[in-house]
Amino acid sequence: MAETLVLIPGLACTARLFEAQIAALSESRNVVVAEHTRDDSIPAIAARLLKDAPEHFALAGLSMGGYVALEVVRQAPERVRRLALLDTSARPDTPEARQDRERLIALAQAGRLEDIHSKLWPRLVHTEHQSDQELQDVVFEMMRETGPDAYVRQQRAIMGRADSRPLLPGIEIPTLILVGEGDAITPPEIAREMADMIEWASLAIVPGAGHLSTIEQPERVAQTMRLWLEEG
Repeated sequence: MAETLVLIPGLACTARLFEAQIAALSESRNVVVAEHTRDDSIPAIAARLLKDAPEHFALAGLSMGGYVALEVVRQAPERVRRLALLDTSARPDTPEARQDRERLIALAQAGRLEDIHSKLWPRLVHTEHQSDQELQDVVFEMMRETGPDAYVRQQRAIMGRADSRPLLPGIEIPTLILVGEGDAITPPEIAREMADMIEWASLAIVPGAGHLSTIEQPERVAQTMRLWLEEG
């Protein structure tokens, strides 16, 4: 049996974010989804993942999940055999981004998840998918399942994340950098920056996808991840 694959969802997302990839990849390996709602710092989320994970594993995270994945590599590089960074960034938050997050935290604390969703939706998916009500319902349902308290913890964790760019040149495992070609939050140039800094990285830009590539182009992303997991 191949090494276990540990998946880390993004902000306000659940295992449903990887539903298609879990179905496709679990035929040949154990696939688990990390807990990322109970802690308010990226190092604490990474430490919880390492406590629960097998000794060695492949690791993939989308958006916030990518921040956690990089922290896992920082804390225990010898345990991660393969790394996938999906629609994410190695950069820290900017002051402007932190201000935006504080406004979203205030809305969450007031129980206004629908307002948060309406503000974020136009940036979460490719322009071709913004009128897709079924997809929008899935994204909002994940936010509702996450709940306001966990959402606030996740935002606090994201705001305090480290600059992981200095870590990248030391990563010497097969690494997939994947991004939607229409990602408005972590655009392709951010993905290229990471790929250029990791010697063993391959870059995949997914047509017809925005920031939530795993549910916008599920089959294409699953196939790309399968190739990453199988390469020598």
